[in-house]
Amino acid sequence: MPSNVRERAHTFSARPTWKRPLVRVLACSAALIALTGAAQPSQDPPPRSSDRPYLIPSANRLPDANDRMEMQQQQSKQQDYAAANAERKKQIAEDSARLLKLATDLKSEVDKTTKDTLSLGVIRKADEIEKLAHSVKEKMKLTVGAG
Repeated sequence: MPSNVRERAHTFSARPTWKRPLVRVLACSAALIALTGAAQPSQDPPPRSSDRPYLIPSANRLPDANDRMEMQQQQSKQQDYAAANAERKKQIAEDSARLLKLATDLKSEVDKTTKDTLSLGVIRKADEIEKLAHSVKEKMKLTVGAG
């Protein structure tokens, strides 16, 4: 064999043959990764229409059994609070009417007495009015379920 051919054969055989397929595999992998990334749907929210607001999917989910039970308990509490507040208002109205009656009775008794004398009944009635007025004031401050 001529020396030129031997050198070529020797040079050709000296090159590793595994590099070409490896380069092809890496190029194909890179192309596949690039195509896969481009094919994935974007995470942007859908476009909003002007007539409806956009609601996130978690806002549209149906309540599960725990959510329903919790809502029922909250409704029950609200009804209990409403009933307690209605009872409190009723008591305030009754106490206010009683307070008005006691005050008018006290005025009529004070009008009957002289300027220098007050009867024991008038003082007791004034004490009762004071306690009842304080009680009404405290009931007015209190609201069940507030806060």
